[in-house]
Amino acid sequence: MLTFTIRRLILSIPTLILISFVIFMLLQLAPGDPMAQVPLTVPPEVKQQMREALGLGEPVLVQYAKWLRQVFLLEPAVFIDWLTRDTLLLGWLPDTSLYSGDLRVISWQTRSPVMEIVMQRIPQTLWVVGLAYVVGILIAIPVGIYSAYRQYSVFDQAGTFVTMIGFSIPPFFTGPLLIVIFSVQLGWFPSIYDTTHVVNDWDSFMVQLSQMIMPVMVLALQITAQFSRYMRASMLDNLGQDYVRTARAKGLREAIVVNVHVLRNSMIPVVTVIALGVPAIFGGAIITENVFKVNGIGQLLITSLFANDLPMVMTLTFIFAALIVLFNLVADVLYGLLDPRIRYD
Repeated sequence: MLTFTIRRLILSIPTLILISFVIFMLLQLAPGDPMAQVPLTVPPEVKQQMREALGLGEPVLVQYAKWLRQVFLLEPAVFIDWLTRDTLLLGWLPDTSLYSGDLRVISWQTRSPVMEIVMQRIPQTLWVVGLAYVVGILIAIPVGIYSAYRQYSVFDQAGTFVTMIGFSIPPFFTGPLLIVIFSVQLGWFPSIYDTTHVVNDWDSFMVQLSQMIMPVMVLALQITAQFSRYMRASMLDNLGQDYVRTARAKGLREAIVVNVHVLRNSMIPVVTVIALGVPAIFGGAIITENVFKVNGIGQLLITSLFANDLPMVMTLTFIFAALIVLFNLVADVLYGLLDPRIRYD
């Protein structure tokens, strides 16, 4: 397993380089000029100097090589320096000082390093989308297991009805609907997510919890609907297998048969769906974040697209692609842990 993991990590490097090249070249074809929003009173020679400072006056391949160096070398160096300087986990280590002050990936819109903006937005996305993902999984797996075990029961039919609602109704409908019911009519929860709110005591935590409930409900409904159906189908496929009848014939308790033997084999296809859905946490729920004004990664991507901020869009898109490659590897490793018959070495 260790050899397989190392081999996959090494092979992922050319994969990510190829993905980054495709992303860079596609976005280079996008229309628009970052200097379009500069006031007309700025002299042309000053505009030209600004273009050169942003790296726009060089050939495309030179720009790509510089961007690649910034993403693969400079940004990791800045991140390692931050870990050894400002974090409680590794702050006790000597300061690495790997970053030498070279030009980082700069946002055309804010004229500040892209990764600093991303790191400011990630906590907001994790508070809402990450929690919704965890809640959705914790609800979906037990619901899927019991629905499969009690197939065609009242519980199974009710679960099927709810999941169909979760699949059918989009977030841009459920979000405003919850706002109208719980914010406008009942006044229970705030309709706008306050990203400046700081949690430092119990009262501030309750305020944070109240403003998270509605966006988490919208996202958890979709996640639960998706994963519970996968879990139910996988459980039904395994409940009729020969090893289940053998386990029951040996006198094992039904709870052990279902929750140990059947569940472990049924989790293999579900792990793929869960692992590949994790990058969506960092991507954020674009629609939900815009409905509730959550200042997260999804909203950042939308605003960057409208502002034609290509460095920000390229970096965010590359981060999502890297996360997909990483969690594909995580899913493969989990296969081997769930099923001892799977061997990669």
